[in-house]
Amino acid sequence: MKHFLLFYDLAEDYLSRRAALRGVHLEKARDAQARGELVLAGAFADPADGAVLLFKGDSPATAEAFAATDPYVLNGLVKKWRVREWTTVVGDGALAPVKP
Repeated sequence: MKHFLLFYDLAEDYLSRRAALRGVHLEKARDAQARGELVLAGAFADPADGAVLLFKGDSPATAEAFAATDPYVLNGLVKKWRVREWTTVVGDGALAPVKP
């Protein structure tokens, strides 16, 4: 298992347009969490110009599939997205812990 970060760059009018899609977006995120794929997710605050979603899996495919079908992406609330593998080494959920 590995961690993957899904980064969203949000549209300038994201806050004014998200209400209509937020319920479906959050349901999709909760379903991914229930399957054990999504660990944490949330938007940046002040300014609300991006978001990060932390996925766990064997490849970036799950995070990529999430983004490709996310109503925020499909409806232009997300300008750009990218997935990066994240090597976690310290903390309760670290998947590649480095011991002293």
